[in-house]
Amino acid sequence: MTDTAIDQALARAHRHFTDSNPASLRQFEEQARYMPGANSRSVLFYAPFPLTIAKGEGAALWDADGHRYADFIAEYTAGVYGHSAPEIRDAVFEAMNAGINLTGHNLLEGRLARTICERFPQIEQLRFTNSGTEANLMALTAALHFTGRRKIVVFSGGYHGGVLGFGAKPSPTTVPFDFLVLPYNDARAARAQIDAHGPEIAAILVEPMQGASGCIPGRLDFLQALRDGATRVGALLVFDEVMTSRLAPHGLANKLGIRSDLTTLGKYIGGGMSFGAFGGRRDVMALFDPRTGPLAHSGTFNNNVMTMAAGYAGLTKLFTPEAAGALAERGDAMRARLNALCEKEGIALQFTGLGSLMNAHFVVDEVLRSEDLAAVDGRLRQLLFFHLLGQGVYASPRGFIVLSLPVSDADIDRFVAAIGSFIDEYRPLLAAVG
Repeated sequence: MTDTAIDQALARAHRHFTDSNPASLRQFEEQARYMPGANSRSVLFYAPFPLTIAKGEGAALWDADGHRYADFIAEYTAGVYGHSAPEIRDAVFEAMNAGINLTGHNLLEGRLARTICERFPQIEQLRFTNSGTEANLMALTAALHFTGRRKIVVFSGGYHGGVLGFGAKPSPTTVPFDFLVLPYNDARAARAQIDAHGPEIAAILVEPMQGASGCIPGRLDFLQALRDGATRVGALLVFDEVMTSRLAPHGLANKLGIRSDLTTLGKYIGGGMSFGAFGGRRDVMALFDPRTGPLAHSGTFNNNVMTMAAGYAGLTKLFTPEAAGALAERGDAMRARLNALCEKEGIALQFTGLGSLMNAHFVVDEVLRSEDLAAVDGRLRQLLFFHLLGQGVYASPRGFIVLSLPVSDADIDRFVAAIGSFIDEYRPLLAAVG
């Protein structure tokens, strides 16, 4: 089908969206007076303007115009508990009743640290930050000082926070470290380049499944090659599990049987509050021991009582290892249903991912790295996004889909049905298989 047909379909979707959301449009225009593009977080913007979300409860959202949506983005994986878990709310209120900013070690941080170390056995000691971005920056800093080297191996399509993104071309906001960018899921290239640059490499930073690039699982041989290579050349292997730690009872790396030297965490572990953490081998983390170590690590809100309380309540009362495993199984079953539907309908659409995280891609062949998605027409992603909104489903404009604990079987059925109606409506625009 011609480009004109896709443009016309997208124009109709934009008009319907604009006509249906006058309150969100007004809010956007008012906020644009004070923030560039009415925005303070780039991923939340989409044309012609983003919805303003007014309320959340369980796994449901309501926008400023009163439309209700089943939430299938869940704050980009941070919202695993939904929007109104009483266990989280009560823990935060109890913590606040004893004072908010205590200017010292408090009664709550130690128990959360212990809970995380027991949950993820590769983490012998850790330190808290306020985001996954900070956690990755501090982990890399630790690796640079521990090894006395400067080069950091990363992978195309990798995203490790707002200042650590590695797309098709360099991002102007990426910190100016000495990066060696390699192809994801290519064990042979990784071995060759690690050996070639071995004496220079401080760290190998990788997601066991790339999240922002489209839920692309790391192949076991590839991840094992990184572990073996880091050991061989004396570098530190850093697993970014900000997203993937939720994909199995004790994290994805633990499920795969590969132990990193350092691990970074964030998102849901803070119970819905600002959170990050980095940790791992005791000898590396000793760099930050203020009694003996050379590295200072500051952050006014690193141990804030709201995050410490919410994180502990979430991990011990709601997202236990058993709950993490069950949610992963539900996600695997949903993705299997979606892929079976796409195969049956014979269209170029598939859902990649693991457990409770997945991404829609308008391709037929296996997706091993972000380069495999270069030819995808981004307008199809937009059409899918606006169609889902019209069916009462809130997902990501890039096709990222996230399950949270309160998502019901009926919500999943609604999502699958919405994909079916999308295929029916736009079949002429979707490339046929075979």
